[in-house]
Amino acid sequence: MKAKVIGVKGDSGKQIELPELFSALPREDLVARAFWVLSSHGRQPYGRDPMAGMKTSAETYNPPTGRGVARVPRVKGGGQRSGQAAGIASVVKGRLPHPPKAEKVIYRKINKKERHLALANAIAFTKNHEAVVKRGHRVGRLELPLVVSDEVETIPKTSELRSFLAKVGLEEELTRLYRGIKRASGKPRQRGRAYKTRVGPLIVIANDRGVGKAVSTIPGAEVVPAESLSVLQLAPGGVPGRLTLWTESAIEIVRSMEKEVEPRIAT
Repeated sequence: MKAKVIGVKGDSGKQIELPELFSALPREDLVARAFWVLSSHGRQPYGRDPMAGMKTSAETYNPPTGRGVARVPRVKGGGQRSGQAAGIASVVKGRLPHPPKAEKVIYRKINKKERHLALANAIAFTKNHEAVVKRGHRVGRLELPLVVSDEVETIPKTSELRSFLAKVGLEEELTRLYRGIKRASGKPRQRGRAYKTRVGPLIVIANDRGVGKAVSTIPGAEVVPAESLSVLQLAPGGVPGRLTLWTESAIEIVRSMEKEVEPRIAT
């Protein structure tokens, strides 16, 4: 299978033979499983203090009956707090019934061959026009996958990169990204997540020679080296079919990964 190489000016030049990874059998379930397993590797343990809500002198009356009050632990001694229920769930200043525990194992594992096969499937989905459109990308009638010249890696400015993407045929996709910026409300704004953006195109490169800085101000767009390519970038949210632009050198790096991945080639 071959693909046209798009130059910096948006014109199609030579054709390049695609690696066999782009012909792997589509397995959405496998990609989704790999995504959620790998996403667990970036999480940190969290939990409550095991003694939260339990640091009190409250005890249940003995015998608990015959006092005309509920049989719950009550604070001993004098003062404003005495006689109030404490030390149990569902009372004021009480403990949580099932709090998050820091000792819970969040890190999940996946077999090496399964992870490699999921990566091959995620790569194959980038040429599936139906899957890319289903994710919400605006690609019109473009032939996928999009292979671009290595000169794209040297684009230093966002304005030049936007102009290039428009020439490729992704002007409608850029409009979708800029119109999709939404301001969050409530806690996310207080915690540094003030804006929500849509998932944009992914540019897979061999060497970052300036394009990484140019992409940084395009909402939802990312740049990733082919050597560190993962299901996390190719299938955000576990849904494959992200719009991906591959440079010629990145295609060659992907070709060298075939021996490790060993995909099941579509017949």
